[in-house]
Amino acid sequence: MILMWCVESVSKLYKEGRIKAIGVSNFYADKLVDFCLNNTIKPAINQVECHPLYARFESQKIAKEYSVILQSWASFGKGSSDVLNNPILVQIAKTHHKSVTQVILRWLIQRGVVVIPKTTHKQRMIENIAVFDFALNEAEMSKIAQLDRGKSLFIDLNDPKSVQSMRNEFQDEDFL
Repeated sequence: MILMWCVESVSKLYKEGRIKAIGVSNFYADKLVDFCLNNTIKPAINQVECHPLYARFESQKIAKEYSVILQSWASFGKGSSDVLNNPILVQIAKTHHKSVTQVILRWLIQRGVVVIPKTTHKQRMIENIAVFDFALNEAEMSKIAQLDRGKSLFIDLNDPKSVQSMRNEFQDEDFL
């Protein structure tokens, strides 16, 4: 019921021209398709966990079918599972004289995934934007794609206990 009220409210704002687009976050493919088929206004973007270890290829394919762009959160896997020290990524970075984070950002960008890497460090901001002076070849793109484990590094959003646990964690941090 709350979701329907939110959708109706946002749709009204869109129709009035008070907002330019709507977006969703963490919609698995089935939820995105349901949303697109049952609402007059389609989201422009779906923000999801997306990185070399959870590449979301199928989600991206389905989103594209509905003209929805994928945006990555946790592009570096929050440094989990040692993704920044992965030997394949390290080797590709050395080949291009770039950092592993730059290689990951370039890989996502070349796939058509929007990236907004989070940092408060000026040097990292400079590094994060310096990804347009090189390109990964097909073999490199494929090697990175093979790192995909097909599951989240953080939370299964289809598991009610995981979602409750995450909510409790954020409440403890005065987030909500």
